[in-house]
Amino acid sequence: MTTINEIPEEELKKSREIFKEFIIKKKLRVTNQRLAIFEAAFNQVEHFTADDLLEKSRKIDRTISRATVYRTLPILTESSLLKEIDIGKDFKYYLLNYNQKTEHAQVICLDCDKIHELDAPFMEWYADSIAQKLGLIPESQRLQVSARCQKLSEQGQCPNLDKRAV
Repeated sequence: MTTINEIPEEELKKSREIFKEFIIKKKLRVTNQRLAIFEAAFNQVEHFTADDLLEKSRKIDRTISRATVYRTLPILTESSLLKEIDIGKDFKYYLLNYNQKTEHAQVICLDCDKIHELDAPFMEWYADSIAQKLGLIPESQRLQVSARCQKLSEQGQCPNLDKRAV
């Protein structure tokens, strides 16, 4: 998992410029609120929701509204700076899309909703070979495995549930 501490300052600046240029290309304004949301997103250690991002963004700029976060998230995902992850809930998760060299599969704990990202370099090959057989060009793919917490079933406690209660 990538955190802001692992992103070299030069790369962070580059990502910020990509975001600004993308906003301008979309004929939108580069605002302090959008930049604060960018900063909050790039300070996330794990997967996060729009509500998580709203909370972190308000620590940077207390004037940020829920609507501004919800309007900015598609800009961040469309610019490929964030990856949107749908695990079948009524909300989405997001993750920095920084420096990912291979496709990822997600293993989702059904007990606590913790998402584990695993490198899955075979996915590109698989998508290409299947699509080619059908005369198609792959646009995207995803692999998600839903699982139950072994520690919860054996010991009655999930370490990730304990962390979420904090």
